[in-house]
Amino acid sequence: MLIRLLRTHLGPYRRPIVLLVLLQFLQTCASLYLPTLNADIIDEGVVKGDTGYILTFGALMLGVTVVQMVCNIGAVLYGARTSAALGRDVRAAVFDRVQSFSAREVGQFGAPTLITRTTNDVQQVQTLVLMAFTLMVSAPIMCVGGIVMALGQDVPLSGVLLAVVPVLGVSVSLIVRRLRPLFRTMQERLDTVNRVLREQITGNRVIRAFVRDTYEKERFRGANAELTDVSVGTGKLLALMFPIVMTVVNLSSIAVVWFGAHRIDDGAMEIGSLTAFLAYLMQIVMAVMMATFMFMMIPRAEVCAERIQEVLDTRASVVPPAAPVTELRGRGHLELRGAGFRYPGAEEPVLKGVDLVARPGEVTAVIGSTGSGKSTLLGLVPRLMDATEGEVRVDGVAVDTLDPALLARTVGLVPQKPYLFAGTVASNLRYGNPDATDEELWHALEVAQAKQFVESLELGLDAPVAQGGTNVSGGQRQRLSIARTLVQRPEIYLFDDSFSALDYATDAALRSALAEETREATVVIVAQRVSTIRDADRIVVLDEGRVVGTGRHHELMADNETYREIVLSQLTEAEAA
Repeated sequence: MLIRLLRTHLGPYRRPIVLLVLLQFLQTCASLYLPTLNADIIDEGVVKGDTGYILTFGALMLGVTVVQMVCNIGAVLYGARTSAALGRDVRAAVFDRVQSFSAREVGQFGAPTLITRTTNDVQQVQTLVLMAFTLMVSAPIMCVGGIVMALGQDVPLSGVLLAVVPVLGVSVSLIVRRLRPLFRTMQERLDTVNRVLREQITGNRVIRAFVRDTYEKERFRGANAELTDVSVGTGKLLALMFPIVMTVVNLSSIAVVWFGAHRIDDGAMEIGSLTAFLAYLMQIVMAVMMATFMFMMIPRAEVCAERIQEVLDTRASVVPPAAPVTELRGRGHLELRGAGFRYPGAEEPVLKGVDLVARPGEVTAVIGSTGSGKSTLLGLVPRLMDATEGEVRVDGVAVDTLDPALLARTVGLVPQKPYLFAGTVASNLRYGNPDATDEELWHALEVAQAKQFVESLELGLDAPVAQGGTNVSGGQRQRLSIARTLVQRPEIYLFDDSFSALDYATDAALRSALAEETREATVVIVAQRVSTIRDADRIVVLDEGRVVGTGRHHELMADNETYREIVLSQLTEAEAA
């Protein structure tokens, strides 16, 4: 998965990568040439006392060093830019994919893991690529080049390398094999920590209300301890890596000096050659250590790449049509024909054979017990999820053939849980219509019964709104959410229990103002309060995902037992009549 991810997203950067490899090759060649120059200076200059030779080759060494330094700086610069661009592109790809997900796919992954995969997982892959460009590209060149140059200094002494390199390779591979499953567990437990923390921040008021601070602290401590245990286990293995490498290096250096001294004593080797051989040995070992460092990072990056690719490979169940309809001839006529919806793997569908008609200029209400599928039914219209059976039509056209932008302009949904974005009142209201004027915003606020409290704010329309709208009350969030949809001015209004946080007086005033504002539009209301929907032109009664009754209030009271039970659970017989 890692190779696949990198091949896909590094494709546009072939030219800087080729230049980077060339620079790394040049700087590595320069590094390999320096010990040979040093050996020549010792053997031909220092030993023979030739000062001119020392100065000449010393200047040459200085020039080679400058070339090495310039090439190294250029390679690091290109590596940093390319890895940062990779991280940017992968994050954008994951974000775009998540934005295309329906409620089904988001629920399948969960918000905490999607956040982790977009941030921490991408960061791990980006760091690996940066290290690969700055270290790993030069490591094999330096290792192979070091062996070749060491052979050039003394072939018999190079036998030490035959023992050193295999021992290092086997030691590193054994540790890396045990690291990979630990890194996967680490990322999963990081997801758990994010999920617990997110729940505790979001549900802070509930925690305080039920005095569950101690319980939540223990829950977070448990998740944190599990992550710590895996991290410590990983750290113990990583801690073995460098001592093992350094032990092998030091033993091999002792062996080289020991055998090299005997060869110098026998006249088979020069002092400068031994010095150069030791330098090449250190370069070979440094190359192995750089590769070791990379191998330490690869298992975690592979796990992260798999998690990223899992998101990128997930296809949204709601896909744009290949040949979308870009124009509607009607005025918002909504019809569901035998519509049904079943979650993947569920034993029973949420909705079964739902038939519903909502016409322009009319108010259609949907009521039913908790879990009867009311919110799911509304979600089928703007394609938050697609019906698994039957069809949903707007002005006689199936919604899955409509251009998404046209559907968004035609259908306005006020969700059951209103969400406001960090910004201002105005920026939230203009979410559906960026070109709306201040007059249009104030008009929508007036209809939504929110004008008075917005005027009371110090900055009015420019008053700040916290993420999620946490700095306003639940009723104010609902009214701002309704106003946001009114600014959009769609032809079909869907209100998903959008009046539940309002008092009865505000509810009545809001419904009265909405009736005037939406008199030519199609309005569908899902509500728990009977008083909110009793005057609707058509009431649809849902029970366990099926339509069990359709009609006006007095008709359903007379011949629909399910509706009658719901009404009498809230009103007396006299009030219901």
